[in-house]
Amino acid sequence: MAQIGIAPFGRTEAGAAVSKITLGSGRLTASILTYGSILQSVRLDGVAHDLTLGSDRLEDYEGPMQYHGALVGPVANRINGARAVIDGREHRFDANQNGRHLLHSGDLGTHARVWRLAEVTDTACTLTLMLADGEGGFPGNRRVSARWSVERPATLRLEVTVTTSAATIVNFCNHSYWNLDGTPTWEGHRLKIAADAVTAVDAELIPTGQSPAVKGTPLDMRAGRTIGPGNPAMDTNWCLGQGRESLRDVLWLTGARGVAMTIATTEPGVQVYDGRAAIRPGHGAYEGLAIEPQFWPDAPSHPHFPQITLRPGETYAHHSEWRFEV
Repeated sequence: MAQIGIAPFGRTEAGAAVSKITLGSGRLTASILTYGSILQSVRLDGVAHDLTLGSDRLEDYEGPMQYHGALVGPVANRINGARAVIDGREHRFDANQNGRHLLHSGDLGTHARVWRLAEVTDTACTLTLMLADGEGGFPGNRRVSARWSVERPATLRLEVTVTTSAATIVNFCNHSYWNLDGTPTWEGHRLKIAADAVTAVDAELIPTGQSPAVKGTPLDMRAGRTIGPGNPAMDTNWCLGQGRESLRDVLWLTGARGVAMTIATTEPGVQVYDGRAAIRPGHGAYEGLAIEPQFWPDAPSHPHFPQITLRPGETYAHHSEWRFEV
């Protein structure tokens, strides 16, 4: 089991110190970085390899691995035209996808920020971040809190809360990549998702506003099936519901070697990306599956989607769990 506690993890290009916090309980240890609130490592007793794709080099996270394991926000996924109307006022954001759309909140997203370690024990830590009004185009002075915890026998928990001084939009997700076999690709994993529909997208992966049923398509994962690279191609949001619900199991991933992960979330969607272009230094394509509980992408452009507006006096509260077994 990894050494529980706090250790230095280097300095950012701008010179800010970054720490690694390792939590442990039962058969599970998890390491979180203060940079990006990144889930850097997940280890299960009796399994020789890491279950998530990480790096021991901070420069990798500032470079090609910028989303690996990160807590992505204030708005994960895509916003069409890098613009949104919030309570009648248009706000414009960083058009960092194809020069046209917003992806993962742009360069000022929370994945690329150093968070403050507010509290830590052997089994839990809380990271906080203040986002100023207008940063990245988003309104409101926002206070973000991310509490990571590990619980026996092998559960990892994330609780994200946000408050704001002005009406804004919020949609956080953890962007970890998973390979339960420790193999060069995730081929042979079995995937099951409790969703009857997905959000349809155009050639630029922007939602069209339609949410077709998965029945009779390669994206039907309701009964669970073995998957492989391109079978099917995935950068897709599965629709779990029409709004935030109580915590419930929504996705099951099982490696060919018997390690299993169950994901529970309060969120109404889960994006799964096959990792075809998310390549770690020294590794190849399709090494891990990104599994991202969140609200549906581009919600401000589609009033019939579950909405992500947060107003003063309200609290955004996202809760996800990962449970592991062999």
